[in-house]
Amino acid sequence: MHEGSWGISHTRVPTESRPGHVALIAGFYEDVSAVAKGWKENPVGFDSLINESRYTWSWGSPDILTMFAKGASGDHVYAYSYDADNEDFGAQDVTKLDTWVFDNMKEFFHAARNNQSLFSKLNEEKIVFFLHLLGIDTNGHAHRPTSREYKDNIKVVDEGMKEIVSMLEDFYGNDGKTAFIFTSDHGMTDWGFHGAGHPSETLTPFVTWGAGIKYPQRVSAQKFDDAFLKEWKLENWKRQDIHQADIAPLMASLIGVPFPLNSVGILPVDYLNNTDLFKAESMFTNAVQILEQFKVKMTQKKEATLPFFFTPFKLLSESKQLNILRKARSYIKQRKYDEAVSLCKELIQLALKGLSYYHTYDRFFLGINVVLGFVGWTSYASLLIIRSHSSFTRGVSKEVKKPSHLLSCSFIAVGVLVAFFLLIQDCPWTYYIYCLLPVPIWFAVLREFQVIQDFVISLLTFPPSQLAGYLFIFTLGIEVLVLSFFYRYMLTAGLIAFACWPFITQLWTRAKSISLSWIFFSLLLAVFPLMPVVGRKPDIFLVIGAGSLVLLLSLCVLTSLIKRKDRFINEELLLHLFQMLSIVLSMYVVYSTHHSLLKKQGLPFLNQIISWIILASSFVLPLLSPTSLFERLFSILLSWMSAYLLLSTGYEALFPLVLSCLMFVWIQMEQETLQQSGVSYRQKSQGYLCCHKSIHEFDHKVTSLQFTCNLDITQFRHLYLDDIRRAFFLVFFLVTAFFGTGNIASVNSFDLASVYCFLTVFSPYMMGTLMMWKILIPFVLVMCAFEAVQLTTQLSSKSLFLMVLIISDIMALHFFFLVKDYGSWLEIGTSISHYVIVMSMTIVLMLLNGLAHLLTTKKLELYGKPKSHLI
Repeated sequence: MHEGSWGISHTRVPTESRPGHVALIAGFYEDVSAVAKGWKENPVGFDSLINESRYTWSWGSPDILTMFAKGASGDHVYAYSYDADNEDFGAQDVTKLDTWVFDNMKEFFHAARNNQSLFSKLNEEKIVFFLHLLGIDTNGHAHRPTSREYKDNIKVVDEGMKEIVSMLEDFYGNDGKTAFIFTSDHGMTDWGFHGAGHPSETLTPFVTWGAGIKYPQRVSAQKFDDAFLKEWKLENWKRQDIHQADIAPLMASLIGVPFPLNSVGILPVDYLNNTDLFKAESMFTNAVQILEQFKVKMTQKKEATLPFFFTPFKLLSESKQLNILRKARSYIKQRKYDEAVSLCKELIQLALKGLSYYHTYDRFFLGINVVLGFVGWTSYASLLIIRSHSSFTRGVSKEVKKPSHLLSCSFIAVGVLVAFFLLIQDCPWTYYIYCLLPVPIWFAVLREFQVIQDFVISLLTFPPSQLAGYLFIFTLGIEVLVLSFFYRYMLTAGLIAFACWPFITQLWTRAKSISLSWIFFSLLLAVFPLMPVVGRKPDIFLVIGAGSLVLLLSLCVLTSLIKRKDRFINEELLLHLFQMLSIVLSMYVVYSTHHSLLKKQGLPFLNQIISWIILASSFVLPLLSPTSLFERLFSILLSWMSAYLLLSTGYEALFPLVLSCLMFVWIQMEQETLQQSGVSYRQKSQGYLCCHKSIHEFDHKVTSLQFTCNLDITQFRHLYLDDIRRAFFLVFFLVTAFFGTGNIASVNSFDLASVYCFLTVFSPYMMGTLMMWKILIPFVLVMCAFEAVQLTTQLSSKSLFLMVLIISDIMALHFFFLVKDYGSWLEIGTSISHYVIVMSMTIVLMLLNGLAHLLTTKKLELYGKPKSHLI
């Protein structure tokens, strides 16, 4: 209100520290590949305001300061940072991260008065002081932005800045030659996180005052869609919003250095308190700088494209560039400065559109190849199922016929032509993968022409209405899965529909108790997608409650096993008791750690050790349990629940328990369904010797099955329509495991508090790994249940798994067409994350399938040779 100008700085996703600072200081939006370096190192060197300055002194976090010092040329950048271990979310007083910066800067200037060399450097022109204040961010993560700690930290920063400004003005004799810029790299949600595109994350404050900055301007009215002006009581003080990358050219203009080389920021001239000539010349320079980037990008694309294939950006031809530049220069000479600034802004906008055009120049070409790859792979997987695992092609020989010589030569020729086309265009190596991969895939599809023909003939025998009905149900199922990524309540709708399953079959009359269990747990699981996102309202007592329920269930199971077994092996009893002890320890550690952090006493070392031991043992303990289906699955649940409790902060601790109960019932439901269908099997008794009851008998129990049965189940039956439902159920349960407790597709759904039992010192890799493991635990529980379903339904794991891959690939193709690079950053980030998640699902499924197979079938023997335990 008295000295400077203000507005809101609009950031881009991901709203993380590194990309935010790169936009602020270098003026461009860095590629998210920097996340692979943990936001600490520079994947690609870049120019910045700090590099262009004569001298820069910076104080703050080692994560941020080093990346600008590393990329700077010469030795004119000085960085002073505290130790990374100080970034402790469980520390007693996190404000010390900010007071450290203020204290060290004061000591630095005090020392400068007695150091002639340093004193002369500080009195040079074009120098920068960079204060990186991390305390507010750390307090926000640890205690939430609505906490007393957060607000107290703001007061500390306000007081610290007041002292720093006073000290600088005193040091330079109040010469009025210092400009101050106060802003943030990103915002934060109410639940203490950032990374996505919510307005609370993408809107940051921008306040500037001092040399070269306009004084406050009174206005009668302002047009903004939000309510900030009224909330802050600044309706009469002019607000000027900018993009985060615009701050870099503003700072460069204020101290008189060149704009950073790759800056795409537009100089906000309305902030400058300078002559109209200076503003016009600065804007002209800004336009030339961005236009040069456009020219380089166009030249690179032109040189790498065959002349008859190259299509230039028509809105900014070379003649138009020259005309605009000449006209702008003419306006400046005629002192029509406003017209010159307006024309330069128009040129900048065209150049930025041109940059985007050449950056996405090959999108359509690559998109076609991606679609061809998707469709080809899905078709080939479908043909594999039809040929090897179904009865559609009974009349077709199961042996793969050698492809004709002409077909082979044709595809080889196509592959060579594609490779030659890419070579002469000097395309990146990734283009070869996109473009050449569809060639062998479609060759494999077309060599199965006889299978395709036989399948089409088989389909023609179906009544058209029945075929259309099946297609409609399949499409509806896929759409529900896709919509669940946008609207979590679609999972609730799907689970309610699943609860009705027994009523549309004979299950309700044949197995009423199992059907009631299925309905109860389906409806109970359906509640979770309606709950708020995990982390917003932590409740440690819900975690303790979940652990108590697991203990109660364990006691019931232990009692049942003792009654059912003629003799209970000591090792098995000890293992069960040890797993129950792990649950108790997890509950204690969660409560103790929460209590300690509330008192600001940090993470107790003993708790940390116990947490890591429990996490490590969760991999080993299930392998010590018997391989009978029920006991092994329950052992996996106990071990992994103990680890999950340590990673929980609220109601999500109940989620794996309810999900696992539903999975146990699903296994029994599938067995009952199989018995109802009356499918006949050709008996191959050799494969069943490891089970003491024949699987084809309908009166056997699930508990009599052993995971160690290595059967070539393809010898016993083919796929039928019910198996498509089983594959769909798996994908649906996996998606439910993913989104059941929050929108994991959004980065800000992660709550750092979930890893506080393991560590509190900031470590992006370790924290990220632990949070990913928390996500994967429900996945593994579902996959282990799917292993059991494959065993109880006497079906080849390969055939069911292929169907799952087909469903996930159809979803991935769906999301590929939904990817956006326009609109709000929330929409863009969400569309990309959805596509990446579904694409990753195929790979993750393969890994999880292997892990589930290992967990269910392998057995470790700690006491000599393996023993045979019969029930």
